[in-house]
Amino acid sequence: MTARLPSLNGLRAFEAAARHLSFTLAASELNVTQTAISHQIRRLEEELGIRLFIRQNRALALTPEARDYLPGVRAAFNDLRLATDRLLRKEDDKVLTVSTLASLAAKWLLPRLTVFQEQHPGIDVRITTSTSLVDFQRDNVDAAIRYGRGQWPGLRADWLMADELFPVCSPSLLRGDKPLRRPEDLRNHPLLHTSNANSDDWRLWLTAAGLPADIARHPGITFDMIFMTIQAAIDGIGVAMGRTSYVQDDIAKGRLVVPFKIALPADAGFYLVAPEGRREAPKLAAFRQWIVAATQNKV
Repeated sequence: MTARLPSLNGLRAFEAAARHLSFTLAASELNVTQTAISHQIRRLEEELGIRLFIRQNRALALTPEARDYLPGVRAAFNDLRLATDRLLRKEDDKVLTVSTLASLAAKWLLPRLTVFQEQHPGIDVRITTSTSLVDFQRDNVDAAIRYGRGQWPGLRADWLMADELFPVCSPSLLRGDKPLRRPEDLRNHPLLHTSNANSDDWRLWLTAAGLPADIARHPGITFDMIFMTIQAAIDGIGVAMGRTSYVQDDIAKGRLVVPFKIALPADAGFYLVAPEGRREAPKLAAFRQWIVAATQNKV
């Protein structure tokens, strides 16, 4: 004969109270009153016919029977959590969440993403943007596009592309009273800067071009995201330091031009990263295959 299971609410109250050794903290965790926890524990004790807690003046202790019972209760709740996680993961098998930089999403990924959607109409792609590194243990993210040298412990990193650094501007700046013809002509135009990770790009390029690095300190305009810097260059506001992945489409469409032939290789590149050592979902495998091909102009 199958034994009747005790109240689930009572078991939850018992597990929380036993973990905290406090009805007050258990009530806070479960978002109920302390009185409710006390009633649930008392009812569970009546159902089991066993005393579970020793109530002292300002302390709570487990009885020997409760100490024996607790590991099984915890294991049962853990099994429930795992089963629920597996169930919900099946629901999310067609939802792919990718984290990347806002500028890379705007200038490179989004214009190409329709191709992936056409090839995989059953996958719901969600793009999130952040300048912080994704915590795959905490964040609900399947993969991320990171800039660096490909060495992140615990992550599989697939090479995507590298950048070159070179000035870009609107075609209108090649004409007019102060046309851009030589690198020295940069003194006559506002330089557009991007703060944070790309703040040193102009100094590096000017040095490679044999020009004084202090030109980069001339009055200009600084933006906190590179896609804003690029848009300002498209609008003819000044000259921006372009990176291949961010400007190649605008150059191809004539919105930007490259006034000089000097390009500086970047010392890092973009990678698709995801946790290693776990079974890879088909949605992620499909996205990896597509994006690697896209960076090689094969799609």
